[in-house]
Amino acid sequence: MQKSNQFALFAQRRFSPFFWTQFLGALNDNVFKTALLTILTYDALSWTTMDTGLLNNLIPGLFILPFFLFSATAGQLADKLEKGRVARFVKLLEIAIMGIAAYGWMTHHLWLLVAAVVGMGIHSTIFGPVKYAYLPQQLKREELIGGNGLIEMGTFVGILLGEILGAVLVVHKPWGLQLVAGATLGFAVLGWLASLGIPNSPAPAPELKVNWNPFTETVRNLGFSRRNRPVFLSLLGNSWFWFYGAIMLAQFPMYAKNYLHGNHGVFVLLLAIFSVGIGAGSLLCERLSGHKVEIGLVPFGSIGLSVFGVELYLASRGYATPGGVVDVAGFLAQGGSWRILLDCLGIGVFGGLYIVPLFALIQTRCDPAHVSRTIAGMNIMNALFMVVAALVAMVLLKAGLSIPEIFLATAVMNALVAFYIFSLVPEFLIRFLAWLLIHTFYRVRITNGEAIPAHGAGVIVCNHVSYVDAIAIMAASPRPVRFVMDHQIFKFPLLSWVFRNARAIPIAPVKENPWLTEKAFVDIAQALHEGELVCIFPEGKLTRDGELNPFRGGVLKIIERTPVPVLPMALRGLWGSLLSRDPSNPFARTFKRGLFSRLELVVGEPIPPGEVTPELLQEKVKALRGQWK
Repeated sequence: MQKSNQFALFAQRRFSPFFWTQFLGALNDNVFKTALLTILTYDALSWTTMDTGLLNNLIPGLFILPFFLFSATAGQLADKLEKGRVARFVKLLEIAIMGIAAYGWMTHHLWLLVAAVVGMGIHSTIFGPVKYAYLPQQLKREELIGGNGLIEMGTFVGILLGEILGAVLVVHKPWGLQLVAGATLGFAVLGWLASLGIPNSPAPAPELKVNWNPFTETVRNLGFSRRNRPVFLSLLGNSWFWFYGAIMLAQFPMYAKNYLHGNHGVFVLLLAIFSVGIGAGSLLCERLSGHKVEIGLVPFGSIGLSVFGVELYLASRGYATPGGVVDVAGFLAQGGSWRILLDCLGIGVFGGLYIVPLFALIQTRCDPAHVSRTIAGMNIMNALFMVVAALVAMVLLKAGLSIPEIFLATAVMNALVAFYIFSLVPEFLIRFLAWLLIHTFYRVRITNGEAIPAHGAGVIVCNHVSYVDAIAIMAASPRPVRFVMDHQIFKFPLLSWVFRNARAIPIAPVKENPWLTEKAFVDIAQALHEGELVCIFPEGKLTRDGELNPFRGGVLKIIERTPVPVLPMALRGLWGSLLSRDPSNPFARTFKRGLFSRLELVVGEPIPPGEVTPELLQEKVKALRGQWK
């Protein structure tokens, strides 16, 4: 079945009103904050006698403060209440805040505007858990990557447009303040009107008793998340992205001014290119993941963040410094400028590839009744990491590092952190290797992939054509699969590392090692009891002629112990590949097939355990495979 394009979600009520609600919120946040920071930078004396540098650091800090104080409470409310109702309340709150801010603009009352900054921080804090907990309620599992990609794209485009619009409107003479006041109030009203179309999203935990103590609730939230290791480390990985982004983006203004010798327009250009990259990377996730939650993209994104971070340092060293301050056209005329822009774009693209699958993993593997509270805990961690990022940047600057050297240091830190996280959860790296292999050497198509159950135990049976069968199934499945594999494979160091970290179950013939055989069946039963998917190849060996070998009776022994559905699959297109046992000349057939040969995995419908026989399974798999080997 042909899957719809992610942009089709814009025509559907379950997505479109919510998208525009969050987009207008991100836009309005940044129009307001940028306008305030701009006016304090260029017209400070008419507003206050306080130090402008202090205010420019205080205002972003005040915006982040509510994330520390109220995220835990916001997460509980989002789990306890219907999410459309919460979104509409937040939008009404935004109208009130922008009304106060409009009065502050008109009366030159700085502290009313500062209070509005805190108010918008509270607005974002309450909406944050709703933003990502709403999607898994309304979207199908195969739509989550595309939906998250659109949300991330919309968020960064909203931020970019807001910063540009805020900076342009506020300096417009003589109506700058009036334009900002009217625009922010108007965007708030539009956001509320959009929220009226958000469909009902029932509360996952309506009986939840709210703990109003943010500190104890935060500790409890993070403690709960730590029980699910992949989810917790995904939260850390998400927060690390905000650390990386906070350091890099915080340097852009001074980088544009002091290193590139550009005016404000050059800074906006760098920010625009980065934001376009984030949007493009977020949208690419759906295509590269094959409409499933593909966490193999996370290491890919992380590698790109480090590579382009290092490359930005190298490009900066090769930049032809102009004699004076240049505008955008002058910057683009300088030698090395396009290389710098390409690096900013690359950081954005790989950032999108990194962050979107992490959000989708958290949404799908977290306890459904605890998603909002988990997101709230992540928001607290994000805020903390951003504060630490500011402190680290200050330390690096005090240590005498130039801004390009800070880019280099951040890229190196990213590589070290990524290596640490992926060593703790090898599933990320293994999925990346599987994704890379399948998408490098094959053009993969999955037929009826939605038949793979999103939750619950099951046994997968498949024909055994080549040495990469397990990797092909691993790359195609939206969830982890435990493979039952010949124990001899574990004697090869590299394969042993891959399959042990993939938690494969070694098995041996009864005559060779009866203890290992029995242990394998015990491990299979335990995995199924814990709700996992287990895959076996019932032929017990690779085919030597492309045809199916007789299916053995091991699957019956498995389902006698643990009665679960059996899911037949068939691999098509691998026979004759270099890694099959085709007796013909391997080099000739590889050249004939080409690098990107076609491969298809056909998934059948689950068979109830009471109907399973080896003969029936062989018949089903053979029918799924058809004549294409």
